[in-house]
Amino acid sequence: MKKILLPTDFSDNAWNAIFTALKLYADVPCKFIILHAYEPKAMNMLGQKSQQRLGVIYDSLAQYSAQELDKILAYLNQNHNNPNHFFETISKSDTLEGSVKDIVSNNDIDLIVMGTQGVTGAKEIFMGSNTVRVLKQLKNISIIVVPKNYNFQKLKTLVFPTDYTRKFEKFGLLPMTELTNLWNATIQVIHVAVEFILTDVQKANLHILEERLADTTYSLNEVRFDTNIVQSVEQYVNKSRADLLAMVRYHHSFWERIIEEPVVKKIAFHSMVPVLFLPGQT
Repeated sequence: MKKILLPTDFSDNAWNAIFTALKLYADVPCKFIILHAYEPKAMNMLGQKSQQRLGVIYDSLAQYSAQELDKILAYLNQNHNNPNHFFETISKSDTLEGSVKDIVSNNDIDLIVMGTQGVTGAKEIFMGSNTVRVLKQLKNISIIVVPKNYNFQKLKTLVFPTDYTRKFEKFGLLPMTELTNLWNATIQVIHVAVEFILTDVQKANLHILEERLADTTYSLNEVRFDTNIVQSVEQYVNKSRADLLAMVRYHHSFWERIIEEPVVKKIAFHSMVPVLFLPGQT
């Protein structure tokens, strides 16, 4: 059974991420763990209040967290009639990234699905920055980031950008290939570059990638670099009407070293479709 962690701040965006996960894995036996993390550090803003007052506020945060999680659980148990799916809730007094890291290590989590308000969202500082911190600190697990108001219906096309400069690890692409095979979707590999003459290393990595994708339906596509990487990828995603974007979180990627563009962060905030961030590689 697949174990999927769903962090929530009880916002509409977080609900949308939950619904997206339920639809993506509708035909897969899953245990969904819904997490709310509340930070006691937030109480420091009150200044020199009495310890008693701080304790009351702390207790109210814990109570609110538990009550809202109970509401989510009750709603899903009543309205989500999928025998493949089971739900559990966890309320933790910790930072979101700290809570996620602890639950991932202790519960054998396969995947995290979470929302981000994006650059125009009122809660960008809260949920948005938390999303980026989770992406940075948990690099060995797949994370799907769902943009605000995205209405997922079906996975037909997945876009996978690469520059072929890194080797594709054997199990690193499994979350992507499993999803595409589950939905009978097509993977469109895109090479974003100024010129498309491959080095011997790139040719070898391309060959490895084709071996990794042998059991899927895929195509190789060249995309001309336009202003910046993110814009080039976005334009292709829109043109191809893709339903999902997948990226490997390389440590200091080739793109980011050459053009000093924080690709992962910008993709997380600007993408109009869900982004599957695959496990990081060196």
